[in-house]
Amino acid sequence: MNLIQWATSPWGQQVPIHIAWSLIWVAAIAGLLFLVVHALYVSIWAKKPAHAESSTSGLSAAAIAQIPERVPRHSLSARLFHAIMALSMLTLLFTAFLPKVGVQISNWVTYHWIAGIVLSISVLYHIFDAFWFQDFWSIWPDKIDIDDAGNRVKRALGQDAPAPRKFAKYPLENKLYHLAVMCAGLSVIVTGLFMMKRVRTPFFERNPYLFGDMTWGWMYVLHGLAGVGFVALVITHIYMAVRPEKFFITKSMIFGWMSRENYLGHHDPRRWPVQGEPPSAAPAESKKAPA
Repeated sequence: MNLIQWATSPWGQQVPIHIAWSLIWVAAIAGLLFLVVHALYVSIWAKKPAHAESSTSGLSAAAIAQIPERVPRHSLSARLFHAIMALSMLTLLFTAFLPKVGVQISNWVTYHWIAGIVLSISVLYHIFDAFWFQDFWSIWPDKIDIDDAGNRVKRALGQDAPAPRKFAKYPLENKLYHLAVMCAGLSVIVTGLFMMKRVRTPFFERNPYLFGDMTWGWMYVLHGLAGVGFVALVITHIYMAVRPEKFFITKSMIFGWMSRENYLGHHDPRRWPVQGEPPSAAPAESKKAPA
């Protein structure tokens, strides 16, 4: 199967023009297959998580008592960004791929680039907000995450390995998903902004000759690959968000907080300190207020 569609330029050169649209179905099937396999794994084979130590070990009773009943997790700005990003991303996916599978949408190009502008602005704001007002590095995998992931794999294969520790603010799977979304998102944003030069908008003067045919072709291919990647990523994200054992995380994105019980049950207060804990319970690696 040819994953890229090619055309012949007026000068006889073979140039890519876009991805094969059958990849839309590949991405959708991959996302649905993940749902089925994960659901079967959790219901049949997965064991109850074991941790190296209690999340409250090493903390005084006074420190535990100072943990608020509603632990702040996401600021209002972070929640608004998530909602705007989700709406713009769904609009981009619908306007990009529904016409390719036979659903007619009038003026879909206009809706598409408007949603792309909204997504670009929201991402720029999020980068600024995360760097200056949140703990920017809390979403990136660290050495503890990597070591514990290796131990989980060994224990799943029946090998002897230390029990993993509880997570910091974000579990490793959230961090890896964020990394995948970041790569795909930056790809569609950068290529999409350049592609706006090929259509008439109030922001750019149309100039389809900004790049040569080969450059434009590969730009469309990268844009399409990142786009179909988002089909699988969105399916996976929605599935994980509604799973019963993960739904408390979804609620925290809506209301901004999680319960003290969920905080202590899934997170290590020494890796993710919250307001109200004494300084002795908070490691130096997290000095900013939680978002």
